[in-house]
Amino acid sequence: MMALAMTIAAALPIPGRSVAASQHGVAASSQPLASQAAVQILARGGTAVDAAIAANAVTGVTEPMMNGIGGDLFAIVYIAREDKVYGLNASGWSARAFGPELLKQFNEMPHRGPFSVTVPGAVGGWSALHDRFGKLPLSADLAAAIWYAEHGFPVMEITAGLWASSTAIANDSTFGRMPKAGDVFRNPDLAAALRRIAERGRDGFYKGETAQAVVQAVPFMHPDDLAEWQPEWVEPLQADYRGWTVFELPPNSQGIAALEMLGILSHFPLAAWGFHSARTLHAMIEAKKLAYADLPRYVGDPRFGKVPVTELLSRANSERRAKLIDMQKAACAAEPSKLPMGNDTIYLTVVDGEGNIVSLIQSNYSYFGSAVVPRGMGFALQNRGSLFTLEPGKINTVAGRKRPLHTIIPAFMQRGDVRIGFGIMGGWNQAQAHAQFVADIADFGMTIQQALEAGRFTKLDFSGCDVQIESSVPPEVRAELTALGHQLTVYPPRSTGDFGFGQAVLFDRKSGMKFGASDPRHDGEAIPAPAPYFGK
Repeated sequence: MMALAMTIAAALPIPGRSVAASQHGVAASSQPLASQAAVQILARGGTAVDAAIAANAVTGVTEPMMNGIGGDLFAIVYIAREDKVYGLNASGWSARAFGPELLKQFNEMPHRGPFSVTVPGAVGGWSALHDRFGKLPLSADLAAAIWYAEHGFPVMEITAGLWASSTAIANDSTFGRMPKAGDVFRNPDLAAALRRIAERGRDGFYKGETAQAVVQAVPFMHPDDLAEWQPEWVEPLQADYRGWTVFELPPNSQGIAALEMLGILSHFPLAAWGFHSARTLHAMIEAKKLAYADLPRYVGDPRFGKVPVTELLSRANSERRAKLIDMQKAACAAEPSKLPMGNDTIYLTVVDGEGNIVSLIQSNYSYFGSAVVPRGMGFALQNRGSLFTLEPGKINTVAGRKRPLHTIIPAFMQRGDVRIGFGIMGGWNQAQAHAQFVADIADFGMTIQQALEAGRFTKLDFSGCDVQIESSVPPEVRAELTALGHQLTVYPPRSTGDFGFGQAVLFDRKSGMKFGASDPRHDGEAIPAPAPYFGK
């Protein structure tokens, strides 16, 4: 029976949605109004970057528990005429005063409140992206978000449910009203904050009235902590998987774990074993444990210590890690690599008419982040500082002007003439979800919509044999995984954000066609850009 079950492979998923297609571009996000704002910007002659900023700004209005101008941002930008990929790390640093002495009253990093706050990087990210690759005025990119914040928008179904579960913010005068699906929500304070950004760029956030409100809300933060912080253009990491080149951003993000997981999986014949077979899923789950064991040991802000990127992504290391997987038994613990040393985010992606792609992720971390809302500003500050460790001597040990280990990661992959921008949000779910998405395309030949809809597993902790898995994985395969020692918790479709919400776009350089896909686990939509029949 075991041998028979190990050969069972599910048929490829029949998607519930079609892939969106257009010659003129596609935008995919978790909010239809955000996707619509993006394609309206494309129709006005804006670039993919202009459209992504518009979508991100609208999502910060319409999905405020997950993201907004109080959070961080990472992006991968593909420029078609150069056939080149750029990376942007817009994660904020801690205040200069933020360190062990300030936090000596705590035994572990606070998860909420002012001691979890780091400088928000989103607006600095918008500014850097716009200055380098934008075409329209920033005020045009932010116009839709300002309108919805001022005049209101109907709250979507999944969004309303996530909002209602955000108890940390229940007493806030702006966000504690807990709107129901279909209720119109307005946020005039946020509209005013966005107008200052539209008028003054990054100085409209990191200086002046908004900055003063942030400093008042976080007493140990100094105005210079905001004014002096800058985002960083970085070289994306890349790795080959079955002939595809997969790009992730380097540390301080967890993107390296997705590439390490794929490196381990490259030693197993997943295509021969089949989609959703017990062998395939067992190998993936075990590879996840091994890749994630390296995150707390080796990944942090590279300005404060060496991150062994080359060693972690080497073929030799992936071979060593792959040999640790016992195909007959689940491991309940995984040790970090021995190297030779010398749930709350949004993701969106846009492709424009020229084939330029923006893969962008933005987050408060927890629902409403730190639950600290600067007075009169209409947004919550992120709680990324909670990801530091108080343990001394680690690359991620808390310190002033330091960026913590980060969960949010955008991604990109290419082969031949095909270019795909993709991402799947959800805390520590992200790297493992990215690897599953890539394998669904590279090993099993799925479309981007199929790969987003395919049933996933996730394991949000770093030890144990517990695994969350979706019910679309066949019951006989789940039984075989249980026999191997995996402790499964099964969830029906669209039941929890732990499995992440994804978006993807695809550009075919040969045909010139653009495609988009959106995850049905959330409220989102992939919307094609219209032809310019009304002019620009």
